[in-house]
Amino acid sequence: MEILNSTMADLDRIFDLYRSAVLYQKERFTSHWPEFDRDMVVEEVRGGRQWKLLEDDRVQCVWATAYSDPLIWKERDAEPSVYIHRIAVDPASRGKAFVRRIVDWAKPHAAAMGREFVRMDTVGENHRLIRHYTDVGFEYLGLSQLTDTEGLPAHYHNAVVSLFQLKV
Repeated sequence: MEILNSTMADLDRIFDLYRSAVLYQKERFTSHWPEFDRDMVVEEVRGGRQWKLLEDDRVQCVWATAYSDPLIWKERDAEPSVYIHRIAVDPASRGKAFVRRIVDWAKPHAAAMGREFVRMDTVGENHRLIRHYTDVGFEYLGLSQLTDTEGLPAHYHNAVVSLFQLKV
């Protein structure tokens, strides 16, 4: 297993994984991701904020990082953190504990950047995801109503999000 920055050559694979994640979300949950803006993902790749997990020389999982997230985290954004967004796993690789592997990668990544926390959010009060994220070490901080969402992807507009953090 290897974790690397995504490249422009990975864009089609990233969007394939996003589409698979949306199908999974639609089958199981009331809330799901919108189609993400390709330019946004290109900027993440160019900025070194889009990541991939390789196993058997194939991209099995992708996610994005941010180093500031004030629209979701509000005043807590002042605390230096790495924010993880949009984890998408190949359907054939579900159950391989990739979120745990991301956590194992994110803690030293955040520490090397002088960050205090690794943080995540998920739209709604999804009890399965809450349990999953707390099982891999995140503290569940509760729900937060988003109000100022201009510039965020559509699924955040007027949403309630569950917030998670992990002390580095």
